[in-house]
Amino acid sequence: MYLVYADEQGNVYDHPELHGLARSGDMIVEMLEEELIPLPEGATLVGLPSTRAVGMNPETGEMQALPEGSQAVGALLPQGFTRLCLPGYIKTDKAYKLPLFGYSAVVWKDGGFYVAADATDDPEQWNPMNCDRDKVEAGVGGLTAKYPDNRLYDHLSNCALGYECLTSSNTFLGRWEGAVPVSYSCNAGCFGCISEQPDDSGFVSPQTRMNFRPKVEEITEVMLEHLTTPQSIISFGQGCEGEPSTQAKLIIEAIRHVRSVTDMGYININTNAGLSDHIRGIVDAGLDLMRVSTISALDDHYNAYYKPRGYTLANVEKSLKYAASQGVYTSINYLIFPGVTDREEEIEAMVEFVRRTDLKLIQMRNLNIDPESYLELIPPAKGEILGMKTMLDIFREELPDVVIGSFTHIPPAGMARAKVRPLSLQ
Repeated sequence: MYLVYADEQGNVYDHPELHGLARSGDMIVEMLEEELIPLPEGATLVGLPSTRAVGMNPETGEMQALPEGSQAVGALLPQGFTRLCLPGYIKTDKAYKLPLFGYSAVVWKDGGFYVAADATDDPEQWNPMNCDRDKVEAGVGGLTAKYPDNRLYDHLSNCALGYECLTSSNTFLGRWEGAVPVSYSCNAGCFGCISEQPDDSGFVSPQTRMNFRPKVEEITEVMLEHLTTPQSIISFGQGCEGEPSTQAKLIIEAIRHVRSVTDMGYININTNAGLSDHIRGIVDAGLDLMRVSTISALDDHYNAYYKPRGYTLANVEKSLKYAASQGVYTSINYLIFPGVTDREEEIEAMVEFVRRTDLKLIQMRNLNIDPESYLELIPPAKGEILGMKTMLDIFREELPDVVIGSFTHIPPAGMARAKVRPLSLQ
C-alpha cells in the first residue's frame, strides 16, 4: 500500500518506499488491507492544495511528510461508495480551506489505485460514465425548444451541461430520478452549503442557486414530462436550490395537479424537514418518497452544522414520523465523515433516531467539506471512535429492516403508497 502524491503541476506518483496513511478525524491512522477496494469507475483523483502528503516508513513505523510541493492526493468517489478514511496529509497553510468535496484516502497497490471505501449501493445508475453527454445536450435542445417559456428547463440546462449534474441530466434524458428545483430561499444556514455561502466564509460554492420563484405551470410541465414510467422519480430539493418546503404552496398545487392527470412514477422531496406543518401539507397532497438531510441525531452537532432558523431536530423527527405514518417511504441523506460519524455516541443516537421515526432507508453520503474547518465547528468526541466499517456493521445488525444505501430507492413491492387521483367535479 504505497503512498500516492502529486506535484504542483497535478502529476500523480506512487512513492517507491513509503506506505500510504490516512486520517480519521484529526488523527493520522494506518489503512487496513481489508478495507481497500480498487478505485471505482467514475472516481476522480485530485490534488489537495496547500498540503504535504504523509506516509509511513515500513521498516521503522515512523511517519514522514514529503517535501513541500508534494501534495496529498484524494479520491472523489461516485455515489454508491462510502469512504472509510480521509487522505493522510498536513496543511502547509492552515488558513487555506479545501474546496467543498468529499476527499477519500487512496494508495497504490498491486499495480493500481485503491481506496478505503465500502460499496454501499449499486453505482450503475449514478456512474458518470453511463451518462452520454451528447444525448444530454440533445435532450436539453429538445425540451428547451418544446417549452421555450419554462424557466426551470433553462435553469436545469446549465446544471446538466455546466455542472454535469446527474439528476438534472436525467431530467433531459427522461430516465430514473429527475430534478425539479423550486426554492431560492432556505431556513438553514448550512456550514457546507454547496449553493450559497456568506462572503466571509472562505468557501466557494460549487453551484449557483436558482434566483427565481417558478410558476406552478412550469413545475407541472417538468413533472409530467418526466413521470412517464412506473419506475420514474421526480425530486424537489436539489443542490442548486434552498429548502424546497419553503415553497410548500407551489409544491402542493403541483402535486395535486399532476396526480389528477397521472398516477405514474414517484414524487420525492429532498428536504431538511424542519417546517413540520409544510411537510404535513406536502405529504397530504400525495408525496411518495421523502429524503431528509441530516448530519447527526445529536442536537449540538446538528445545530452547529445546519444552523437551523426557526426549527429544531425535534421538528425534523416530527416530520419523519408523520410522513411514515401516512405511508411515505422515508429515508435520510446521512452526511458522513470518518472520525465523527463513527463516534460511539453518534452511532447510538442515530440507531435510536431511526427506530423512533420508522425510517426505511439510510443513504450514506460523503460530506463535502474542508476537514479542519468542520472539526473546529462541531463538538469534540465523547466516546470511542469505532471506525466507519464497524459503524456500517452495527447499523446492519441493529437495524435489519432498514436498507443501507447511497441514493433514492423506490419502495419494495407491497410498500408503495396508494396513489389516488382527486375526483374532478362536473
